[in-house]
Amino acid sequence: MSDEGPVGPVDGDSARGQEGRQTGGGSARAPRGPGGRRRGHGLFFKVVTRTIVGLFALFLIGVIALVVIYQRTQIPQPDQQAGRQVAVVYYSDGKTELGRIGPVNRQNVRLDQVPEQVQYAFLSAEDRNFYDNKGVSPSGILRAAWADARGGSQQGGSTITQQYVKNYFLTQNRTVSRKVKEIMISIKIDQKYTKQQILTDYLNTIYFGRNAYGIQSASQAYFGVDSDKLTLNQGAFLASVINAPAYFDPANGADSQARAAARMAYVFDGMVKKGWLTRAQASAQTFPTFKSPKPVNTRTGSTGYLLAAIENELSTKLKLSGQDIGRSGLRITSTIDKNDQAAAVQAVKNSVSAQTASTDQVHAGLISQKPDGAVVAMYGGSDYQKTQFNSAQQAAVPGGSSFKVFALTAAQEEGIGLNTQVSGANNLRLPGVSKPITNDRGETFGLINLRTALADSVNTAFVRLNVRMGSGKTLAAAKQLGIPATDPNMNNPTPVDTLGVADVHVIDMANAYNTINAGGKRASPYFVQKVTSEQGGYSYTAHPDSTQVVSKDIADNVASAMAGPITYPTGSAHATLRDFGRPAAGKTGTVGSGGKFRSAWFTGFTPGQLTTSVGMYAGDGGTNSSLAKAGQQFYGGVVPTQIWKDYMTLALQGQPITQLPKATNGGSADNIPTSSTTTPPPTSTTTTSAPPTSTSTSTSTAPPSTTPPPTSTTTTPPPSSTRTTPPSTSTPPTSTRTTPPTRRPTSPPTPVLPPTRAVPSPSSPATPSSG
Repeated sequence: MSDEGPVGPVDGDSARGQEGRQTGGGSARAPRGPGGRRRGHGLFFKVVTRTIVGLFALFLIGVIALVVIYQRTQIPQPDQQAGRQVAVVYYSDGKTELGRIGPVNRQNVRLDQVPEQVQYAFLSAEDRNFYDNKGVSPSGILRAAWADARGGSQQGGSTITQQYVKNYFLTQNRTVSRKVKEIMISIKIDQKYTKQQILTDYLNTIYFGRNAYGIQSASQAYFGVDSDKLTLNQGAFLASVINAPAYFDPANGADSQARAAARMAYVFDGMVKKGWLTRAQASAQTFPTFKSPKPVNTRTGSTGYLLAAIENELSTKLKLSGQDIGRSGLRITSTIDKNDQAAAVQAVKNSVSAQTASTDQVHAGLISQKPDGAVVAMYGGSDYQKTQFNSAQQAAVPGGSSFKVFALTAAQEEGIGLNTQVSGANNLRLPGVSKPITNDRGETFGLINLRTALADSVNTAFVRLNVRMGSGKTLAAAKQLGIPATDPNMNNPTPVDTLGVADVHVIDMANAYNTINAGGKRASPYFVQKVTSEQGGYSYTAHPDSTQVVSKDIADNVASAMAGPITYPTGSAHATLRDFGRPAAGKTGTVGSGGKFRSAWFTGFTPGQLTTSVGMYAGDGGTNSSLAKAGQQFYGGVVPTQIWKDYMTLALQGQPITQLPKATNGGSADNIPTSSTTTPPPTSTTTTSAPPTSTSTSTSTAPPSTTPPPTSTTTTPPPSSTRTTPPSTSTPPTSTRTTPPTRRPTSPPTPVLPPTRAVPSPSSPATPSSG
């Protein structure tokens, strides 16, 4: 100890000095006892002895307590499980039932009705020492406890026996008392029943997803065969999917399939290590083929898509197992508003049946969400029992002119103001692009500001803007706002990517525009706001967070410009939304080439309230599919915009009218002229487009802007232009102009910047129609 002096004899003076220091009250060594041993050593040994005795007493008490608990723990009767409740899902009011998840679908089989290799696959996946342990794995329990104590991810320390006990006799509550009870029952179960009986009960009770409890129901649900006909690769998949059914089910997409394949590789590797399979046999295994999921009776109509989305979020985001979801009496409050959902279904039904009667296999997807990401309505299809493919979440079709909003956002970030003048001359030719870029119906424009270019959806103007900014800026802004990089074209910048050649999901388009509505704050869409358990022990409340991805000024400027397609007399959505009655912002999108209309969009929002996206496509959305019959048209400004209008009118009933933010404009107001590689705009206004189909015409001047646009030196336009204004249910609003739009000179032109050159593109995507 630090207060002891050197060991060994000391001289008299030193001893006397030491004694004097003790007498003087200073620090001193402990006095020696009989035999010269210091009293400090005795005190130390007493403390150690008492500590050891105390710990031993605690250990003994713990052992006695465990023995008492073990003796008092009774194995419940199996038929007690029949009273378990399914998960009930409510609308956002927390009272009105939306549907139920997980009614028990189970058919028991004997162990000899499960092939031996399939049994080994389950042991490899869940408990490789099943036949050797006593119902529990002390090392696994300690490993899981240690990981939990360190705050790490939840570890699996349960044996097959423990899983069976938890699933069949107990609740899913994650409490110490429940875990202790699970261990005690597992030990008793292992003593009372044979391993074969335990494995049989386990295989008959475990949840596999697709509403299948037990291996027989799972075999039918995934492969359409009885359990005794399962092949090894099918059995390995079933052994893999129980870890997280919604996460590994290939029906949920390519990512789920990849995760399932990786999990199966883990299962096969374990079988090889245990000697249940040779390496050659493992290498010969392939990924199995599956039957299409069969919906349960509770998932009917459009509501089925909501329940599927909610269950998927419970599994992937909340990390609830299939047992938690299907048999723990969960009470789930969703974000879905009952009235808004009914409005969405009715809006789609009305427009699709009334305006697309001449087309086949027309599909529509709708997502509506609040600025914090809460999804209040979703239309994924008319009947989940007919097809489980969700047009709002799973369908990916070209975004078209909807991407011009992302180009405008990128321009703001580059310091390019809304009043910047851009040439809208037709037939833009770029190096590396074999076909000229054209405007819808060959219209041509002089210099127009970016507000007008967005309102009129001028293709050539936005391609010139894209070239001016540099490769990839539009796509980078799209990703920033919320479009994931899942389509190859999202990672392959070209001069025409601002025309929306990349495929997009409706839910992603809604989320990206919602970021603008939220002042530049991006939030992830979500469907679940609250979860509780009937048995107690589980509680969840959503706490959505957001990230400021663009400044509020930029978001406000873009939102202000997005009013143009609705309010400008020449705007691409004006014919349909001119009587909407509320301030709103939005953008149409149409992808059509070669006489085919692949997709049509309208995405928009009312400030601070709801952002809604409507996307439509035909067939599988491929290049051979078209929303319109030959010779007919299908623009985003017509049917998708009408669906948006009908839905928002009902969803916003009783809500206050909010105002769009005022633009600060920001950035410079340069000119982006016709480059030397383009065909210059005509010097007169005699050029005509396709003959209009509507006889109703209106004369309009240039759309309003915050600053009068400078004149183009390449044209001498008349003071106004005459355009037709088609009805909202027939000819598209942007495609019936009898003469090209013109702009009256009001001020000297801004100095023209040097021409820019495009980055050569290896391919030449078809130019989407404007609108």
